[in-house]
Amino acid sequence: MRLLVIEDQEQTAKLLRRGLNEAGYLVDVCCDGVDGLGKAKSAAYDLLILDIMLPKLDGWGILAGLRETDRETPVLVLTARESIDDRVRGLSLGADDYLIKPFSFDELLARVRALLRRRSSSQTGITKIDDFSFDPMRLTVCRGGVSIDLTVKEVQLLELLVRHQGDVLSRDFIAEHVWQMSLDSESNVIDVAIARLRKKLDDPFERKLVHTVKGRGYVFR
Repeated sequence: MRLLVIEDQEQTAKLLRRGLNEAGYLVDVCCDGVDGLGKAKSAAYDLLILDIMLPKLDGWGILAGLRETDRETPVLVLTARESIDDRVRGLSLGADDYLIKPFSFDELLARVRALLRRRSSSQTGITKIDDFSFDPMRLTVCRGGVSIDLTVKEVQLLELLVRHQGDVLSRDFIAEHVWQMSLDSESNVIDVAIARLRKKLDDPFERKLVHTVKGRGYVFR
């Protein structure tokens, strides 16, 4: 599952990204409202975590702008604005939940999971190709009826490949979206991760799903 965090406080953004990554989610972070609304509208996210007091465009503006075209993506407002009027305003503009700072990460994670479960009741999100099935909500992968045990990073890598099925993903793109890092030209981190994923997902089976495109990157098909 891919989440977007729109938060201008660096420490809070780091905490959210680290904790949500460890819980198995892919996380993008924006630190201002204009960039955040642009990303929310241009990419497919399963859930947004949104601060209200943001530079350039506040959270109210983001909610209003997003709901003009997207009424489905869940939005969890995470803010220090705690008045009843603010809570009513956020929910009226289209937020699905409202959590006050300071907050417990465990509570936030529980709310995120509840919102994603609610959404998945109408959208299973399960990918099936011949003998392969992947459920990003339950973090389960099967081939030939056999469950495949993947690490959190392997699940995130697989989900990224599946989301972009048929598209060639560069090593830089994979590094940015799964590891949130810029790739050194000499690094083989991505190649090693792909090799480990293939060993579990492809090696025991005749049909291969993860392919190398020489000089460009990797593709799932």
